[in-house]
Amino acid sequence: MIILTGGAGFIGSCFLKKLNDEGIDDIIVVDSFRNSDKWKNLVGKKFVEFLHKDEILPILDVSQEVESKVPFDAIIHLGACTDTTEKDMDYLFQNNYQFSTTLARFALENDIKFIYASSAATYGDGQEGYSDKQIENLKPLNPYGYSKQLFDIWVHRNNFDKIFTGIKFFNVFGPNEYHKGEMASMVYKAYNQVKTTGKIKLFKSNSELFADGEQQRDFVYVKDVVEVLWKILNNKKALGIVNLGTGKARTWNSLANSVFSALDMEPNIEYIDMPDNLMDQYQNFTQADIKKLQKSGCSVNFTSLEDSINDYVRNYLTKSWKYY
Repeated sequence: MIILTGGAGFIGSCFLKKLNDEGIDDIIVVDSFRNSDKWKNLVGKKFVEFLHKDEILPILDVSQEVESKVPFDAIIHLGACTDTTEKDMDYLFQNNYQFSTTLARFALENDIKFIYASSAATYGDGQEGYSDKQIENLKPLNPYGYSKQLFDIWVHRNNFDKIFTGIKFFNVFGPNEYHKGEMASMVYKAYNQVKTTGKIKLFKSNSELFADGEQQRDFVYVKDVVEVLWKILNNKKALGIVNLGTGKARTWNSLANSVFSALDMEPNIEYIDMPDNLMDQYQNFTQADIKKLQKSGCSVNFTSLEDSINDYVRNYLTKSWKYY
């Protein structure tokens, strides 16, 4: 039995499909829908039960008291508030830290494999680099990143990184992100901009080190992400806190040009002022150091940005947002 939190979300639902493709459906999906279309991510997928986040904790308590009544093999904890603009630190602390420590303690006490989602947002402006060997010296730029770092620090200080696997996701994009609104990838937003206005808007640079649109991020396709997750799930030695990106930073201009290319259109990019609320927390450069991932044997041959966007646009977005 696998517990998959965030199983109706973007990465979670794609990994649920991967589990199903591998013949696994003995899964408890933990998530919440609210008023979004997230439920569509679960259509056609197989699992034994869906539970709201608040419902899973009593079940864990019962399972702990009655040994082996519910033999969980793994907890894959991908559920979290992923809104990088969320200001309610109490909410983030409860949702991203306290809930995570509760699941982690249960996994520890019952000898259950525990894989959880961290974030590249923990790296802040990158002054300390992007090596996953760095944990405690990082300075996140927003409350979301800090809530993720708090849990990483808790794992690290208790030496649980020798038992658990934490994954620092970089800029993941692809099908099933349609419900994310402002937190959806720029690929998704760019496609919608082109279809409605014929052009893509990118932020002007807020640094003399980067020209407009030449800020760089490590963009990684969700199909590659789930292949890495599958390898980690099946590798007992894949432990510790690791980066999951391609290891190759690309510019926003490259992303925009790839969207236009996938649509067989000439590029039309407009550079706009960056909002004041993003100015002090904007990452101009991210690039995952993936040496630890490669050493673990869980890396993949990452699809190029151009090929990933071409697949996403042509096979999903232009087909009425086809689900994966």
